[in-house]
Amino acid sequence: MKKIRALLFILAGVFVFSFAGCSNGGTFTEKSYSSGESEIKSVSIDVTDRELEIGTSEDGQIHVKYFDSEKEYLDISVSENQELLIKLVIDKDWTDYIGTKPSAEYRKIAVEIPDGLLVSFTAKTTNENIKVNPLSFAESVSLDSNGGDVTFERVSVGKSVSLTAKNGNIQGTLIGGWDDFSITCTIKKGDSNLPESKEDGDKTLTADCNNGDINIEFVQ
Repeated sequence: MKKIRALLFILAGVFVFSFAGCSNGGTFTEKSYSSGESEIKSVSIDVTDRELEIGTSEDGQIHVKYFDSEKEYLDISVSENQELLIKLVIDKDWTDYIGTKPSAEYRKIAVEIPDGLLVSFTAKTTNENIKVNPLSFAESVSLDSNGGDVTFERVSVGKSVSLTAKNGNIQGTLIGGWDDFSITCTIKKGDSNLPESKEDGDKTLTADCNNGDINIEFVQ
């Protein structure tokens, strides 16, 4: 009986080891998307395990650079409300979840947006960072990372900013002054340079961070 159990343990170990050396995301191919003549007013990104880097486009179009595989791929579409929707589709069997993650280069999405083109921008990811370079938006920005940092530089909004991070930090600079924003800040297991609440201000700033720090500066 002991010999049978030992044999079963050995076979189980071989089974797990055989999967551990394999990437479970399939074969990745570099792809790109350009908005062309489509009129887009807002962008919504909803992905998992993807690093997001948002930069400036110089040709008036929105560009997306990413990697697809047969098991993990982006669904990119434009809604009737002129919203560009970017979603990650996972098409895996249970055995595909055993093994290593795809390389970091395959788990990065780069988006370029013309400055001032969009009314609103929303980005949500898990286990990776969100980085937004200098950009302005007519109304709102919402950034949410569960398991990564949210960073931004010289972001300008007309109405509101919502920033959420769990097991990561929120850090960046917003265009405007202290008096321009009403503030709601929730912090757990970390430090923040923002007050829990501040009234007045034509714009709203909401920051929620769990197990990380918040450091936001206002610049002109």
